Amino acid sequence: MMKIAKFSVGQIVQHRIYPFRGVVFDIDPEFANTEEWWLSIPEDVRPKKDQPYYHLLAENAEIEYIAYVSEQNLLPDTSGTPLRHPQVTEMFMEGEDGELHAIYLQEH
Repeated sequence: MMKIAKFSVGQIVQHRIYPFRGVVFDIDPEFANTEEWWLSIPEDVRPKKDQPYYHLLAENAEIEYIAYVSEQNLLPDTSGTPLRHPQVTEMFMEGEDGELHAIYLQEH
């Protein structure tokens, strides 16, 4: 049974275990990466495959990158701190409500 995604495109989230946060730019209804990638995650923290997975423009204290994270490992980010990831301004615009809105969704 497929779950409804808890987070949406444009939502800023943080990782439940590791110190990074990011904005959701795509969602897979269930795991859609390689088996090799999944097996590279330590077994004691390896997430289930049958849940939504999120593509994030992510950042930690040092770098910006793309992350692929299971729903069980994400929490809403309530810091209110803007993201510095350089691709955020390419993919999103800030609405009057202060939320990030995907530019490609605005064009349709």
